[in-house]
Amino acid sequence: MNKKLIKIAVVGPESTGKSTISSALAKHYQTVWVPEYARYYCEGLTAPCTLQDELNMFYGQIALEKSMEVVATNNLLICDTTFLTVKIWSDYQLGETPQTVLDAIKNHHYDFYILLKNDIPWQPDPLRDFENMGDYFMDVWRTELNNIDAKYVEVGGLDHRLQNAINAIEVFLIANNKS
Repeated sequence: MNKKLIKIAVVGPESTGKSTISSALAKHYQTVWVPEYARYYCEGLTAPCTLQDELNMFYGQIALEKSMEVVATNNLLICDTTFLTVKIWSDYQLGETPQTVLDAIKNHHYDFYILLKNDIPWQPDPLRDFENMGDYFMDVWRTELNNIDAKYVEVGGLDHRLQNAINAIEVFLIANNKS
């Protein structure tokens, strides 16, 4: 009998180590991880991001996630962010979110979220714009996760970030009999 696929989302403000932690978690749990589609999409933008671009990133993230679900092993899929990021960026940068995204948030489920704290040095990157806004976006993430009644744990620590994330996942898996 196959167990249900458990989806763990790694989220948080920019430059908190989401991709690094997602990759390392996938290696630790011997499964795959879903990269952030928006990163690839934004590399090709030649003009400011529009609501249509945000919608395209939403669809791209969903498609990438679906494609990785079929190759996930050990009944576990690690997701480097979610399309909830589309809502956060759309609201902040454009003042609104496409209704399609808002509707999907209610129905697209993740079993557990790791919310990475804004407690490591910000790293410059051509796709990052909010160097001094990590605390602001940390509050936004908390609000958004609470709005959807998400099960989440905040994870921090410069030297033990990965181990703290693993510990949080293990507690979740044991508490929910999913190990």
